[in-house]
Amino acid sequence: MFETFDANRSRYASVGVVSSLPGELIDSIWFIIDLDLKGLIPLDNMLTFDLINKKGHVTMHFSQEGSEVEMDIDLPFVYSNEFPTEVYAYDDGTRQTILLPNEIRQR
Repeated sequence: MFETFDANRSRYASVGVVSSLPGELIDSIWFIIDLDLKGLIPLDNMLTFDLINKKGHVTMHFSQEGSEVEMDIDLPFVYSNEFPTEVYAYDDGTRQTILLPNEIRQR
């Protein structure tokens, strides 16, 4: 068994995420995982982040399936309607990737 979202493992963002979100928002997801979530609650290998427009700025809404814990984190970045409404952070035990819902392979 591996520890999910260990900051010492390789981290990536998918092509879809890199082309639709600024680097600061991608980095913010990793910071939220490391500073706000890790150690606070048990994390599954798939985390969901909704990007919400709150008074013109980005709010990240965290949730994970099977957990009642949810969290909103207000960020200082201007919101754009071009941003995806939802992204996932996935940890396969070797590497961690932020990806869009349409980039998840269904098995």
